[in-house]
Amino acid sequence: MKTLILGAGGQLGRELQLSRPDGVDMVAATRAELDIRAQDAVLAFVAECRPEVIINAAAYTAVDGAESKPDVAVAINAEGPGYLARAAERCGARLLQLSTDFVFDGEASEPYRPRADTRPLGVYGHSKLAGECRVREILPMRSLVLRTAWVYSRFGHNFVKTMLRLMAERDSLRVVDDQVGAPTWAAGLARTLWDLLDHPKAHGIYHWTDGGRCSWYAFACEIQSRALALGLLDREIDIEPIPSGEYPTPARRPAFSVLDLGGTEALLGRQAVPWETQLQAMLEDLEANPEPE
Repeated sequence: MKTLILGAGGQLGRELQLSRPDGVDMVAATRAELDIRAQDAVLAFVAECRPEVIINAAAYTAVDGAESKPDVAVAINAEGPGYLARAAERCGARLLQLSTDFVFDGEASEPYRPRADTRPLGVYGHSKLAGECRVREILPMRSLVLRTAWVYSRFGHNFVKTMLRLMAERDSLRVVDDQVGAPTWAAGLARTLWDLLDHPKAHGIYHWTDGGRCSWYAFACEIQSRALALGLLDREIDIEPIPSGEYPTPARRPAFSVLDLGGTEALLGRQAVPWETQLQAMLEDLEANPEPE
């Protein structure tokens, strides 16, 4: 199966390459190799590559930056996926599009199902939702949108690595405690994407994160505890829980963005691994393979 991965230089793209299953002929393109904002380039690249499957892990993920650069966010998160869908339509490929919990407003009290009403709070969420819509309109039966949340890895910049750096540099931290979601290790997410390819008739919207839920504060506390045990940190610092109002940001975040995983778990025949277990695995991976900043 020939598979084209876009966003190959990002944390998910790199994990997809590391976990490539046997029998997959993989072409991995970084942003420098293919900018999905360029329609003609996308059409030409895909036409030459002729993949059976396209996994789009390319995205503009700077949530706050999107508020001041909406044109960039829309070009990458909405227009780019549309170009990929057109290219996939022409060559008969299937498209797996990554999306986000930020398509929801966070006012729910139960995990969001794939068909729940969407109401993004900011430019980032709006741009990702627009990308979902374009993909599904162009490739209704050959596209799969997978929403996820709070992604981290030993690669790139993410919450876990930022916390480890700040915990090593500072004597205390203040972390928001009134935003609840589910952390997702990119390596586990990559495995799920590969598993979804074993279900060629699956289409529409699916959700995937690691199992369970927590606040950013609880996540930070767990990071510190496990990093100390592994020797990634050499001292414990104070972590103070704070409300979102004490940490203002340009973009509003959903207060509750837990995703319902039932449909994906039923399709794959397995349950999501608890986020605490996945965090431990990622920290062990980081200890064994430290990434230069």
